Amino acid sequence: QLRLVESGGGLVQAGGSLTLSCTASGFTLERYAVAWFRQPPQKAREGVASITADGSGIKVVDAVKGRFAISRDNAENTLYLQMNDLKPEDTAVYDCNTHPPSLQWGQGTQVTVSS
Repeated sequence: QLRLVESGGGLVQAGGSLTLSCTASGFTLERYAVAWFRQPPQKAREGVASITADGSGIKVVDAVKGRFAISRDNAENTLYLQMNDLKPEDTAVYDCNTHPPSLQWGQGTQVTVSS
C-alpha cells in the first residue's frame, strides 16, 4: 500500500518553530516531486511548498517565504518542512503528497499557533 505519513505537528506560541516530517511507505519517494499542503480551519487545502525529485527545484508560497523551508532526504524516504517564526494564521492541518497530488490523502498533522 502506497502511503505518506505525516508527523511533527503540535501547539506552539507565535514566533516558535516546528519541523514536520513526511515518510513514504510502500514506494520510493526519490522518484517523485513532492509537496507540503495545509488546510486551515474552514478553508480549502492550499499548497505551501514543493521540491523536485532531485531536490534542485524548490518553490514556496509568498505567505511563508523566508519562514518555511522544504527539504528531502531520499535515503530516509522522508520529506521535511522546517517552520520558523510561526504565526496564528499558519494554524492548519498539514499534509504531504506527490506534486501534483496522486496519492490518497493521509490524516495529516495538526499545527496550532497561539497568539
